[in-house]
Amino acid sequence: MHKAVSSRPPVAPKRPVTATHHGHARTDDYAWLRAENWQEVMRNPAALPDEIRAYLDAENSYFHSEMADTEALREELFREMRGRIKEDDSTVPAPDGPWAYASRHVENGQHPLHVREPRGGGPEQVMLDGNALAAGRAFFRIGGTAHSPDHRLLAWSHDDAGSEFYTLSIRNLETGHDLSDVIGDTGGSAIWSADGRCLFYVRLDANHRPSRVFRHAVGTSREDDLLVYEEADSGFFVNVGKTQSNRFIVIHAHDHETSEAWFIPADAPEAAARLIAARETGVEYSVDEAHGQFHILTNVGA
Repeated sequence: MHKAVSSRPPVAPKRPVTATHHGHARTDDYAWLRAENWQEVMRNPAALPDEIRAYLDAENSYFHSEMADTEALREELFREMRGRIKEDDSTVPAPDGPWAYASRHVENGQHPLHVREPRGGGPEQVMLDGNALAAGRAFFRIGGTAHSPDHRLLAWSHDDAGSEFYTLSIRNLETGHDLSDVIGDTGGSAIWSADGRCLFYVRLDANHRPSRVFRHAVGTSREDDLLVYEEADSGFFVNVGKTQSNRFIVIHAHDHETSEAWFIPADAPEAAARLIAARETGVEYSVDEAHGQFHILTNVGA
């Protein structure tokens, strides 16, 4: 098919900015396209400076104009690829106590449903319907989910701005309604204490670095959350997890070659975190527990 003569693509003006680092000068003609307020823009895309937005809109308009004659082909390819996907796929149910937990998709849905079924038989319960939660939103993504040990509550998180700052909520699984607890700026996951009365989560800093672990008591305000661990080294990242035995909460700090772990008994969530092995450059390790002993996997000899 003959393609019509295209319009001229937008051209970003050059505005040279020279910066010197480690004795080397570097000139960037397009530094103005990097928003100085990028941290604010991550949280609120509407805060992008008008000049940058106008140029990006022009680029997008040019793309859509140039690709207009491929729309039918793209739709055909999309249908073909979609036809090869099992849209109503589901995970293998994971048994835990009286329930079996899973996630699944429905045909024409874009988001997962988090569900559970009684192991003794009975109807499925939809804990979270991602498609219903995403309705009317320009962007939506469910982060982590974690049910409490007594199976009454579900900690879940979502991002509705594309910023990867996840808002953590707690859902009453008996009523299907969220509690008043709302915790912003998290990494998306949460770990429950053994009694289900509090949970641990990681909060991101202004540079989007997971750097602090907090403990939140169910039914209280985020402002009352207790700082459990803070990573001072800006090159390190923090996450929090649990041993497979569910007996210990583990805080893990790491960069690309070094790691360090701290633990808190899950049945004593108010206890201070205890160090397992101090970090040594180049030494990485992970921790699990069984039969009262820690098992450490490391890249060096014991």
